[in-house]
Amino acid sequence: MEGLSVADANLLMYLHPSKSRNVSQSILRELGSLLFKFNETFDGVLLAYDVNILDKQAKILSGVHPYFGLRLKANLLLFSPKPDMLLEGKVVKLSQESIHVIVLGFSSAIITAENIHGEFKYRTKDKEELFASKSHKRHVIKVGTMIRFLVKSFDEEILHIIGSLISTHAGSIRWLDRHLEEDSEFDRSSMKSRDREWLGDNHIKMSKKRRITE
Repeated sequence: MEGLSVADANLLMYLHPSKSRNVSQSILRELGSLLFKFNETFDGVLLAYDVNILDKQAKILSGVHPYFGLRLKANLLLFSPKPDMLLEGKVVKLSQESIHVIVLGFSSAIITAENIHGEFKYRTKDKEELFASKSHKRHVIKVGTMIRFLVKSFDEEILHIIGSLISTHAGSIRWLDRHLEEDSEFDRSSMKSRDREWLGDNHIKMSKKRRITE
């Protein structure tokens, strides 16, 4: 899935002297408070981190007395969706007007009717609402389906995504991956067939040349 990245960061953290007895725990608590929130410095939502303390001895900082600063080396996992990126999520609600999706278990997304490809037709089956492809009967989207969709916009404050299914790469992940495998197998079969035809034609030409020479 796009939108995920790993970044190395050099950080400077300020701690109150009252937290000096357990610096490691205080650092983890401070970083933990940043999880699942959009951070402008990181340009993304912090999902996970691994941190190393570079300073062995902390010093009181002039101008911010009595706080002391610690230099940290952190490895960060960030979520930063941009327009036209492909994301994956689980459908949690569906109606004729919209499809609601949860991404990575915390970010919500909505795909409204105008952003759903005309290839998909809304219908109900056994009282269950779903969108089914007109061309491929097995390509179905319903509650519980894992889908792949395009990002149109991302609200950084509430972590809400506006998505789109108007793309040949969007739809049910299970169907898309299976369809891709079938296309790959077809391409390999076609290539083998062309190779056999090429070898056959060349064999005939070589046989004719031998007869002419004889």
